[in-house]
Amino acid sequence: MPSIKLLSPRLANQIAAGEVVERPASVVKELIENALDAGARRVDVDIEQGGARLIRVRDDGSGIAEDDLPLALSRHATSKIADLDDLEAVASLGFRGEALASISSVSRLALTSRIETQEAASRVEVEGRDMDARVSPAAHPVGTTVEVRDLFFNTPARRKFLRTEKTEFNHVDECLRRQALSRFDTGFTLRHNQKVVQSLRPAENVLDRERRIGSLCGQTFVDNAVVIDAEATGLRLWGWVALPTFSRSQADLQYFFVNGRVIRDRLVAHAVRQAYRDVLYNNRHPAFVLYLEVDPASVDVNVHPTKHEVRFRDGRLVHDFIFRTLHKALADVRPDDHFRGAVAQSVGRSDGHGAPVMASAPAPGGSPAAVSSNGYTRSIGFQGDAAGQKTWQAQDQMALYQSLGHGGGPDAAGPVDPGRYPMTEPTPPVDAGGQPPLGYAIAQLHGIYILSQSLQGLVVVDMHAAHERITYERMKRALEAQDLKSQPLLVPLSMAVSDKEAALAESHASELQQVGLTVERIGPETIVIRQVPALLRGADTEQLVRDVLADLIQNGQSDRVEALTHELLGTMACHGSVRANRQLTIPEMNALLRDMEATERSGQCNHGRPTWTVMTLPELDKLFLRGR
Repeated sequence: MPSIKLLSPRLANQIAAGEVVERPASVVKELIENALDAGARRVDVDIEQGGARLIRVRDDGSGIAEDDLPLALSRHATSKIADLDDLEAVASLGFRGEALASISSVSRLALTSRIETQEAASRVEVEGRDMDARVSPAAHPVGTTVEVRDLFFNTPARRKFLRTEKTEFNHVDECLRRQALSRFDTGFTLRHNQKVVQSLRPAENVLDRERRIGSLCGQTFVDNAVVIDAEATGLRLWGWVALPTFSRSQADLQYFFVNGRVIRDRLVAHAVRQAYRDVLYNNRHPAFVLYLEVDPASVDVNVHPTKHEVRFRDGRLVHDFIFRTLHKALADVRPDDHFRGAVAQSVGRSDGHGAPVMASAPAPGGSPAAVSSNGYTRSIGFQGDAAGQKTWQAQDQMALYQSLGHGGGPDAAGPVDPGRYPMTEPTPPVDAGGQPPLGYAIAQLHGIYILSQSLQGLVVVDMHAAHERITYERMKRALEAQDLKSQPLLVPLSMAVSDKEAALAESHASELQQVGLTVERIGPETIVIRQVPALLRGADTEQLVRDVLADLIQNGQSDRVEALTHELLGTMACHGSVRANRQLTIPEMNALLRDMEATERSGQCNHGRPTWTVMTLPELDKLFLRGR
């Protein structure tokens, strides 16, 4: 082995640059964060050749004193932390003191700055070749300008990994988009090859914030988003979450910020995915712009050089809070929100017990009219046609229906009695004209769709998808009221697991018992399963337990049992819902519409398909060229 020796400062900085500076967008991110930490209200970014030739970031922040300019380009030099207490409660975006030193080691960097108490500005220049800082006087207003030229000029191996100019600029554009979403009080300008690409003024009020969101994420996102704002147990979550009908084929419209810092976190991603589970296809992704505010001391932002990842002190609390907030927000969306534009005005609040509650905007023109119990609010409970149903295990069907309070099996004759369900649904709202949002049925099309006339125009409803969601939600409420029933196994199932999995099964035994799983540890690497949920007795028990333990290892909790139970309920709801070619009377169709208006998540069926759509009168007039 060769002898041990210290690395040269230049090589040490270039190694650090490999962690911090991946591409031009990384430089832009670090420089914008420094500007925001300096209190900038205006940040201008100029890019040439995708950032490979020039990156210039100018701000109107507090600036840097002349004596501090050379030190600002040294490694581990920062004004943002001084001791361990500061590190444990970091409130600034940058604090490690590596960015400028790393950038200057792989580029030709010039920094010009002036503070308010100085009459003249100063300029410091440094090149990656010798790292010697040269300070000279300059002209500059209060604030800082950083110019980075010829990125990776002295590290050809890194430079050849840069992509095309267009690709690199797209990364820069995405970087500025994230920073602009994180700080509404700051204006941003982005130019590429002297052409203005983004020009964003400070957004001081709610309307300006929505305009910025529309400019960066698309106005369609704003039009299809639910605004939330919930607080509980020292946490606050606010922002915009898109309706399930605005899902994406890829996760390209997902922005999550913790105390103003954009992050990518598996715990957050799992909570969001779980909240959308009942309303999205498996291969679709939700869209959201969310902001989580927590005590800086309860989150560790120093776990990754680029600060893209964080670690929460109580990850379980954060996960549950995010899930409950989004779950409630999506559940409270009703058809009238689409028509009245109340989605954009739905603002969440806390109920005092940690559970966020969504408040719908009042209906224009007055309060919702009361509907009698024998009116359209009653359940219709259609039975599916036998010819269209799939084969099911009789014992699983019987166990499910009996556990939900039914006397017979799923094929029992007659409609389901709505009185059996413990329902506390709100009265369906009415619009300004005294008409319900989905209007009144006028006809049935090909035995598949219900045609309804509303004040907005023609509403088309997929009757099977709509009734499937209604039935599914009632089954879930009935199940929650009676809890999961466990069934002992005739022969307990012994499983060989790792020591870590066995320890988790032992420590989480009470939690597993609550979802119907009785698991005991009988050896260092052996567990035995004694009871399983009655609804899932036909499932692969060993694989279910292994999946549950895997979730506990990765996320600290598991919802596998709940997910499989809901999947079974969804399948049974599908089989028990009205089928195609079933002729309905006008009262039956209107009853279905009223149930949709009062049911959670009624905009999508259990599989994520939309249940209804509307063609407005202006759209119909356009089809027939009326008014021309």
